[in-house]
Amino acid sequence: MSIAVFLESYNGELIKASKEAVAVGKTIAEKTGKSLFGIVLDDNVDNVISAAGQIGVDTIKAASGVSLYHPTMYSRFIVNAGKDADYIILPATVWGSEIAPQVTVKLDATPVSDIIGVEDANTFKRSLHGNKIHGTVKAEGKMIITVRAGVFDVPAENVVTPNVETISPETMDSDSIMKLAEILASSTGTIELTEADIIVSGGRGMGGPDQFNIIEDLAEVMTAAVGASRAAVDAGWREHSDQVGQTGKFVSPKLYIAAGISGAIQHLAGMSSSEIIVAINKDEEAPIFKIADYGLVGDLFEVVPKLTEAIKKVKGL
Repeated sequence: MSIAVFLESYNGELIKASKEAVAVGKTIAEKTGKSLFGIVLDDNVDNVISAAGQIGVDTIKAASGVSLYHPTMYSRFIVNAGKDADYIILPATVWGSEIAPQVTVKLDATPVSDIIGVEDANTFKRSLHGNKIHGTVKAEGKMIITVRAGVFDVPAENVVTPNVETISPETMDSDSIMKLAEILASSTGTIELTEADIIVSGGRGMGGPDQFNIIEDLAEVMTAAVGASRAAVDAGWREHSDQVGQTGKFVSPKLYIAAGISGAIQHLAGMSSSEIIVAINKDEEAPIFKIADYGLVGDLFEVVPKLTEAIKKVKGL
């Protein structure tokens, strides 16, 4: 028996959350002695297979020519590829979280959702109540596991040339299911939050949507993604796709800069696993300072532009 990992990709690029799911698969493989293989569905599988080989995935089951995402179609590919596996692991992305229940039902398996840790082959850690407490769950039988993004380290480089097997979905009546016509990419041209090594986020302290330009300027010189707190999103200052937190995106960059963000538990749940956290806030009692590695008490409208200019000088811009 074996461990299957769904290697979610977009436009031929393996996403970071999939690499983290591979890390979980490798951990379980070490504890059980089972082999691991990846499942790839994309229009351009060669790039994804190559990226999987870079992190040591030596066996791939792939379907090429899959240009548009559809949960029913994807779940049927995964069911066929992983029907004999003991574990099927998916990243807890929008796609993974939508596919996993369908795979679970089709295979009569045990669901283990949104894990943040692996204790042994049957025991996993989950975050509860906005990351205020961590719970432990035990499961038996065939398992469908989703992995919270931004928690596990990406596997170290271990280049292999994967063996590739072609897979197909179960037969399904194409007239009886929803048809996805198109996926529209973000028009902002900014770096995706969950893929970014550096994130600069703004909160209620920004005061309005126009003031986010200073956050965008800093992000540009640092080659960073732009994030926002729930307060900023609820106020209509930023799109929901920029939201970091329990009801937004979970991120774990190398550097997270929080400007004008007080540090509500909902926001901390989504970014507290960042390697280095820098907080800029004029309120010295702001909760964000309790988890920050570096804190600067001051007016962000003075601090952030000066930081941007200092980085430009270092980079010779």
